[in-house]
Amino acid sequence: MIVVDTNVITYLWVLSKYTINAERLFMKDPEWAAPFLWRSEFQNVLANYLRKKALSLNEALTIFNNAKTCVENREFFVNPTQVFDLVTRSSCSAYDCEFAALAVDLRVQLVTGDKAIVNAFPKVARLITDY
Repeated sequence: MIVVDTNVITYLWVLSKYTINAERLFMKDPEWAAPFLWRSEFQNVLANYLRKKALSLNEALTIFNNAKTCVENREFFVNPTQVFDLVTRSSCSAYDCEFAALAVDLRVQLVTGDKAIVNAFPKVARLITDY
């Protein structure tokens, strides 16, 4: 099992230059976990595509529902004490720290597309291109 952030989930479900990396990651380790926060972040990503008319409403809903399957039964609430502890030790947002805190709590790696998270938490976070 690994924790993935919203960037990685997006790479898997929305075509980009990193989609192949996300597909390989999913084949290598298909047990993805995430804090429940990923849902709101991913909806916001899809909302941006909707506003730009790059996706229809039906496409966005289909993508969202399909994306839920990759973390099904592995979504977690994160302890705010752990999140705030990581916030005080980094310049990362509380949102980003939720993913890192979950990885620490589950004792697994966090895979991300965000270099700032990897720089802040090098013991637990890896870039998708390096995993």
